[in-house]
Amino acid sequence: MSLTLYFHPLSSYCHKVLIALYENGTPFTPHLVDLGNADANAAFKAVWPMGKFPVLADGARIVPESTTIIEYLALNHPGHWAPLPADDVEAAGVRALDRFWDLHVHNNMQKIIGDRIRPADKKDPFGVEQARAALSTALSIAEKDMATRQWAAGGAFTMADCAAAPPLFYCDLVVTPLAGRYPNLAVYLERLKARPSYGRALAEAEPYLGWVPR
Repeated sequence: MSLTLYFHPLSSYCHKVLIALYENGTPFTPHLVDLGNADANAAFKAVWPMGKFPVLADGARIVPESTTIIEYLALNHPGHWAPLPADDVEAAGVRALDRFWDLHVHNNMQKIIGDRIRPADKKDPFGVEQARAALSTALSIAEKDMATRQWAAGGAFTMADCAAAPPLFYCDLVVTPLAGRYPNLAVYLERLKARPSYGRALAEAEPYLGWVPR
């Protein structure tokens, strides 16, 4: 069955799945959801009523959420790249890192940037302050870890790197520059951007980057 990915090129969680798809060379049909088109949004919600992407359609099967999509692809459409190690203990470590990057870096980054597009009377300065503090703690942990690692989990490029790349990119772009305060993460981000899989996702996002709230 053919795969269809419902996504937007600016979405950091979509980047996470795109990295995995491109890393493995998995054929799929990209379906860009036009956020400014009410009909397109309605059609997307008919596929996934929560209205959040990425969403993968594998025939009639609908798979939401970035981590779930990557693991689903590994099980049902395996290829030359494995997002998780074969060893169960090592795989658990990668899953833990995936959760770390999503919950403590990715989500806090999105809170900070997302608040910038709220109406003036709906902004959440206290929530943003909390997100900045939590993000700083998480980046400090990752900075220490990356002092001795090539990739997030060690020597192999895994699902944890798919999770790390997008929030680091957007943090560096519009939240807090990594160079200086987080030199190990700055170098790690350059390695991630040089990876062909993420380089391709970023090239596709380039025409839209001007829309990112500064």
